[in-house]
Amino acid sequence: MQIETILTLAELPVLAQRDLRATMCVVFDVLRATSTFVTALHHGAKAIIPVSEIAEAVAIRKSQPGVLLGGERDGIRISAEGIDFDLGNSPREYTPEKIRGKTIVSTTTNGTRALRACVGAKTILAASFLNLTATAEFLRQKNFTDILLVCAGTRENKADEDVLAAGALIELLIRDETIISAHSRSAARARLQFAQCIDYGLCQRHKNHVA
Repeated sequence: MQIETILTLAELPVLAQRDLRATMCVVFDVLRATSTFVTALHHGAKAIIPVSEIAEAVAIRKSQPGVLLGGERDGIRISAEGIDFDLGNSPREYTPEKIRGKTIVSTTTNGTRALRACVGAKTILAASFLNLTATAEFLRQKNFTDILLVCAGTRENKADEDVLAAGALIELLIRDETIISAHSRSAARARLQFAQCIDYGLCQRHKNHVA
């Protein structure tokens, strides 16, 4: 098993020239798209369709009036082309009463762009801290050769929470020495150490703030 990591959306254009047909892509947008998708599916949503642009979501709604529209731009629920979106991008909005049995078309500033950039991959997972253990178990069971962890980030910048989640997934995977090559294990540990450094920095900032 080989593990690679993309830390920001600025790195995504290279995927367009890459053959991803044998690659498992795991996308992290912890705050908040992937956490929202995991919550929606847990609460009974039938399906979630991620799209890059608002116009794409609106077009689907016009052709399929029964779908719900969800998402945000700059953290604000979308209102565009005469349509107010049904949902924003907070897991708290995706209650069973609202979304059970529904198909949700979602477009967000970063998360859905990252998911769409991986469209040529063999399999794409939306991961967050909420489903991290299940994600690791799925990867172990399927025994993928190539895994690409994609951190959606904030705008074009790295998001510490995405890197932390990716590092936590790497930690779960490298515990199993039989499924990951020595070279990839070494590189994965380096990325894990990077994530742990971020974790330490966040804790120190929180400690100083509280003090």
